[in-house]
Amino acid sequence: MRVPALFKEYIWLVNTINKADSGITFAEINEKWLETDMSEGVELARSTFNRHKDAIEDIFGIIIDCNRQNGYRYFISNADVLGEDSIQNWMLNTLTVNNIVGEALTLQDRILLQPAPVEGDYLKMVIEAMKKNVKLAVDYRKYGDDEPRHLTFEPYCIKLFKQRWYILGHFHRNATTDRPEVDYFGVFSFDRIMNLSLTDDKFQINPRFNAQAYFEECFGVLVNDDTEAQRIVIRVYGDERFYVRDLPIHKSQREIGQGEGYTDFELFMRPTIDLSTHFVSRSFLIKVLEPQWLADEIHHMHMQAVLMYEAENK
Repeated sequence: MRVPALFKEYIWLVNTINKADSGITFAEINEKWLETDMSEGVELARSTFNRHKDAIEDIFGIIIDCNRQNGYRYFISNADVLGEDSIQNWMLNTLTVNNIVGEALTLQDRILLQPAPVEGDYLKMVIEAMKKNVKLAVDYRKYGDDEPRHLTFEPYCIKLFKQRWYILGHFHRNATTDRPEVDYFGVFSFDRIMNLSLTDDKFQINPRFNAQAYFEECFGVLVNDDTEAQRIVIRVYGDERFYVRDLPIHKSQREIGQGEGYTDFELFMRPTIDLSTHFVSRSFLIKVLEPQWLADEIHHMHMQAVLMYEAENK
């Protein structure tokens, strides 16, 4: 059987079992299986089911277990992984959407998608460097620079944010009076890389480094080490409050109050420029209440936009 067909079966099996709140028997799985086009009218063999079950655990880390005391009903014993920001869960969600859309090709003119970030060779090379623990040599041109800079760094992790791939690079340098940091990180966007190659220079990743924890307190990819995580209170107006409630800005978000036409939310995170520009992008729909310095910063950014428009209209 072709690999894409197998993945479709894996995804179908995970979704079928996950939707069954009280578990599902093998006979019930077979009934649902026969209703699909994948079955071609042939029942799912017990041996095939067991192979699929093992493959799903190996590939996605999802454990399908059997409750023998409840009528031999199958369930996902670690269902919490389905809500994690893991590569396995991302793959599962991506393949699930791909299957759904793939079955609706006759509606392709009525299903509108955003372009997917495809970095091709660069993504493959960075992952290879991470596997081999070798440094990368990169020619990188920041926005506003006429010429690229040549950098060599240790690739610690990669992150997808707002349809862009980023590398978190780790550097070492000799300490000076002006620059006392010996170890520091930099974030680089794939689309600003002019050239990339693997070196023969090996490195050992810090065993205490945790990629999830590194970005955990941030909204995007910019991590300012001088900005500590703190309590942020925002007031969200109109329909935007429902949007923010359904799609939280950060996992620390919680609702702390309501009023006529608004809802107050509390966040605990680093108020980096990524977060500030997000608040500004929501215009009059989001107002920062605390801390005051951040409210002043957002107010200043809004006033700069007003002055820009006023200058152009004179």
